[in-house]
Amino acid sequence: MFNQQLKKTEYEQKLLDVARVVRVVAGGRRFRFRVVMVIGNQKGEVGLGVAKGQDVSLAVEKATAKAKKHLIKIPLLKGTIPHQVEAKYSSAKVLLKPGRPGRGIVAGGAVRVICNLAGIGNISAKIIGRTGNKLNNAQATIKALKSLRIPKS
Repeated sequence: MFNQQLKKTEYEQKLLDVARVVRVVAGGRRFRFRVVMVIGNQKGEVGLGVAKGQDVSLAVEKATAKAKKHLIKIPLLKGTIPHQVEAKYSSAKVLLKPGRPGRGIVAGGAVRVICNLAGIGNISAKIIGRTGNKLNNAQATIKALKSLRIPKS
């Protein structure tokens, strides 16, 4: 029991987006909330979770659980990523470049949040896609981070 509670507090979490979604039924409109949650331990692990619920708190719980299920391990090299990477998800496109030491996180929006929670200290990133959709930008960032490889030399 104590070990489970210790595991829960190991990850920092950040609410990325809350959207009210509507389903039209015969009796009128049914409202639900879609939540996008990012969790990370700032040591190279980060996860993204998306869930819907009748109220925001229920959706946050479900999204956090999904984010814990979908954690990915990022290869870090001296506080940055090993090489430049680009990824596209739907209409979102992101470019991630390794940063010089001491430069910090030069990124905006969802990319900044994900890089911060992943523990990447120095990175330069740009959202190239034509969308401002936080969920798609976050998905593209996760896809880019998944494709990172450590060089063998």
